[in-house]
Amino acid sequence: MRVKKLPLAAVALLAGLSLTACGGGSDDNAGGGSDGSAGGGSSSAATGQASVGGASQGGGSATGGAKAAGTSGGSANASSGSGSGSSADADEPEGSGGGRITAGACKTENLAFDTAHGMGEGTLVVSMRNTSGDACSLKGFPGIDILSDEAGAPLSAERSDMTAPAVNLKSGDTTRFTLHYPPSKSGNSGVFINAVDVTPPNETHTQHLSVGFSVEAGADKPGLLVVDPVGAGKQ
Repeated sequence: MRVKKLPLAAVALLAGLSLTACGGGSDDNAGGGSDGSAGGGSSSAATGQASVGGASQGGGSATGGAKAAGTSGGSANASSGSGSGSSADADEPEGSGGGRITAGACKTENLAFDTAHGMGEGTLVVSMRNTSGDACSLKGFPGIDILSDEAGAPLSAERSDMTAPAVNLKSGDTTRFTLHYPPSKSGNSGVFINAVDVTPPNETHTQHLSVGFSVEAGADKPGLLVVDPVGAGKQ
């Protein structure tokens, strides 16, 4: 009988194990299904939400960021515009001559004159510096007469064929013109010039300047004593 009971006990044990296994499987399936489904669902939902949120919210954030950037850019632009405007206003000088107070044509009394021998023989360079405190302009040929104690009357220079440029002088600026004369090459036969009288373009007042050079006798012949316009050539 013992030999017959053992199989029954084994069968009962196996049956119990099978039930337990089935119950564990159900539990596992239920738990796994529940957890997996719920977890998977939640995960999917979370993933979906994250994806949608990432697309929408992330996109929304990006859009918001773009708007913020736009706002910042706008503020920056506004600031830049405001700054430029302020700078332009601050830098814009007063007066009519491009922001500089322009007194029109330069007056003889507001110019400081000086002379120097030019690079080439037979040239005298006359400089004029604006001392008025305001901007002024010059355009044209100066009047220039050479004077000598050895001659009875001054000799006036002819105008060259150069084109006269417009010269604008701020206060302290300098411009020049050149007088061409026939230098003395024959020793004591030349005439010593000790002064010149200069009249700026569009002016009637003359400035007397002391100089010292000799011209060839016969310098009164046409084309020998010539003056260039103010501002022409190398300045």
